[in-house]
Amino acid sequence: MSLSSAISIAQQALRNTSRQTSTVSRNVADASNPDYVRRTAVLASTGPGARVVEIQRATNELLFRQNLSALADFSGQNTLLEGLQKLSLDVNGSDNKGSVATALGKFQQALQLYAAAPSNQNLGTAAIDAARQVVRSLNDGSDAIQRIRTETDGEIATSVDDLNRLLADFEQANKAIIQGTRAGRDVNDSLDQRDAILKKISEIVPISTFKRADNDMVITTGDGTTLFETIPRSVTFTPSAGYSAGMTGNKIFIDGVPLQPGTGANTDAGGKLAGMIQLRDSVTTTMQAQLDEMARGLITAFSETAPALADQAGLFTWSGGPAVPPAGVLVNGLARSIKINPAVDPVVGGNPKLLRDGGINGAGYVKNPAGNASYADLLISYGNRIDQTMAFDPAAGIAVSSSLSTFSTNSIGWFEGMRKQADTAAETKEALAVRTAEALSNETAVNVDIEMSLMLDLEHAYQASARLMKAVDDMLAALLAAVR
Repeated sequence: MSLSSAISIAQQALRNTSRQTSTVSRNVADASNPDYVRRTAVLASTGPGARVVEIQRATNELLFRQNLSALADFSGQNTLLEGLQKLSLDVNGSDNKGSVATALGKFQQALQLYAAAPSNQNLGTAAIDAARQVVRSLNDGSDAIQRIRTETDGEIATSVDDLNRLLADFEQANKAIIQGTRAGRDVNDSLDQRDAILKKISEIVPISTFKRADNDMVITTGDGTTLFETIPRSVTFTPSAGYSAGMTGNKIFIDGVPLQPGTGANTDAGGKLAGMIQLRDSVTTTMQAQLDEMARGLITAFSETAPALADQAGLFTWSGGPAVPPAGVLVNGLARSIKINPAVDPVVGGNPKLLRDGGINGAGYVKNPAGNASYADLLISYGNRIDQTMAFDPAAGIAVSSSLSTFSTNSIGWFEGMRKQADTAAETKEALAVRTAEALSNETAVNVDIEMSLMLDLEHAYQASARLMKAVDDMLAALLAAVR
């Protein structure tokens, strides 16, 4: 080997070591960045010597796709769970203390006490107060459900805006990658940026990706709708100013295709948008239907009857009163419009004795015309009606035939069962998201200990190249000295 070849090899080795050291230093500097992927300087033989031909980015496409899918599943499940937890507190209260079932149980006790001592008007007033609490729990529960629907609708609008912004950012990163690939530039930073955007998008909607020439990428949703292909596709949604019982929310459209909501407590919703639609249009509407059916059951159970006269709303009335709601048919918004009949409400000048004697709707409905202070038959019959089987609308999602008291407790059971399943599913899906993220990190993230070990090896390589250059320099100096 000639001296000129030796010094050329040493110089190339120093350049290689410099680029490798720079790459390792960058790895160490960005080790704490979760979106950074480890780089490796790849050497190729040039005969004689070697040179860095590429800064290679560590990747694992299979694990990355699995992680995107796991993120979407957990995001949808967690969105549903958070909504259920909010509903639990706002509608039923802590430990279900504010639920209709709890208020109905206390009202039954007050009614029984009044029936045991019908002459005691203090107990009559107490029974009316207990009934008022049942009405308040229905009114407040209905308000809370529609408020949560409105809030969820606003969150959907925000997430749609976020998705459109992320798609615009993705377009810029994708363009930079295509242009850099064509020009032969290092596009690793842009690839990191694009992958980070994909993770954020997958938390909103489930996605699938595939690459084309020049590292170009196409994104579709889980059901195959195009989300990005050269340019972002339109994601549109029109929020509503407010919600009422029975009102249908607006759909989300991706490239003109409606996004489908999730179903079930262990929801199949991928991404938060599908989870929020499920919460807004399925879970809350079912809860509202249950409250409306309980309100209808109360009005029916405490209606006044008389021969040859139509049944009329008694202790409990509503916006359609004094008529009684049709049997077994859901009346949207009934839980919000139910109220204590003014004729029997002492707060507005009503007479609580009418609950004992009848006649809330006039003399034709009086059951105790003599005004006997010990008369309790009507109060007892009211108590029995609460426990008698009646028909309920299937839209409430509970048994269509049961007593009012059983229906109210089944409503709690339905909700708590759903919340428990959602919580268990969220834990499982979170664990999968964490495990796939860890597996991906093990493949692509920076291990500082390994990088520092590489740095020591590079230092030794640098020292060896420096010694080779010094040896060549010494030989050249000796040669020149001999010539002189």
